Amino acid sequence: MIIGVPTEVKNNEYRVAITPLGVNELVRRGHEVLVQAGAGEGSSITDEAYGDVGARIVRDAADIWGEADMILKVKEPLPQEYELMREGQLLFTYLHLAASEELTRELLERKVISFAYETVEAPDGALPLLAPMSEVAGRLAAQIAAHLMLKVAGGRGILMGGVPGTRPANVVVLGGGTVGFQAARIASAMGADVTVYDVDFRRMSYIDDITEGRIHTEYSTALSVARGLKNADAVIGSVLIPGTRTPQLVTNEMITDMKPGSVLVDVAIDQGGCFEASRPTTHDDPTFEFEGSLFYCVGNMPGSVPYTSTYALTNATLKYVTHIAEAGWEQAIKDMPDLAQGLSTYDGKLYEPGVADAFGLELSSL
Repeated sequence: MIIGVPTEVKNNEYRVAITPLGVNELVRRGHEVLVQAGAGEGSSITDEAYGDVGARIVRDAADIWGEADMILKVKEPLPQEYELMREGQLLFTYLHLAASEELTRELLERKVISFAYETVEAPDGALPLLAPMSEVAGRLAAQIAAHLMLKVAGGRGILMGGVPGTRPANVVVLGGGTVGFQAARIASAMGADVTVYDVDFRRMSYIDDITEGRIHTEYSTALSVARGLKNADAVIGSVLIPGTRTPQLVTNEMITDMKPGSVLVDVAIDQGGCFEASRPTTHDDPTFEFEGSLFYCVGNMPGSVPYTSTYALTNATLKYVTHIAEAGWEQAIKDMPDLAQGLSTYDGKLYEPGVADAFGLELSSL
């Protein structure tokens, strides 16, 4: 199989879809890997490093898309890449289609075979290709919230852990999954008073046990969240339902009752966001103000720590990539039921229920 790795084009996206270790494994198995010149520079990986393990360095993205049987990316294709996609080509990346009807229709019309990292789901509900980036995003979210609470960054001037004689920051985390728990752990380790809101009692019990009660948990309802927000200095939104749009747990009315200068970090923005006022922002222009609160809604947060993120992502994706390359995608989804869950489009048909519901499209079945 010919596998293509283009340079990411999303704003300040410095990750690359595969490391030299991954390229070496594919080449060793007899496959050809095309890497666009400079694709790894943002992750401190040189063209020479790729070339040394057998990759062919290609200058233009159009040549990679034109030659490759399978395209490996980190983020979803952007409009300038739509014309490069072709019928029967396999695309393996984070897609987040529930947040983009335009991309969904382009994949269907061009009859692309697309798999979404974020919907590859194991029988126990684990999301093996989302987990590593969720860990990165969660830890980053706490750091970003700590920074934005500084007065010079637009916040209230609150130190996350306070000092003796002053209170620490009050941090609310919505969702106790991988992102939320990682955010809560880091915020708690910085000395904040942290409460995680969730609806899964087993998950809340786990968080309470593993942190010995240092992180508080509360059952999530509209009323409990609204009450929690009134006292919050920072809110981290980390709710995710694989393959469908994120529920908006925080209404604009709730925001009006928050303290002036409070900070809201929406890690779920890739799937539409869990705050009503959320809208996608970029690393170049990451924040906006709404009703006196400061919002951070950057969709590719792990892209700001590309070295860590690229290696973590390849560690998770490589076994799926190699099996697709070895067996073909149709056999691979028979062998790997979790991979089958990641199939989004094929031959102009849609296979993702949440996306079909979001846009009123016909759903096909495996």
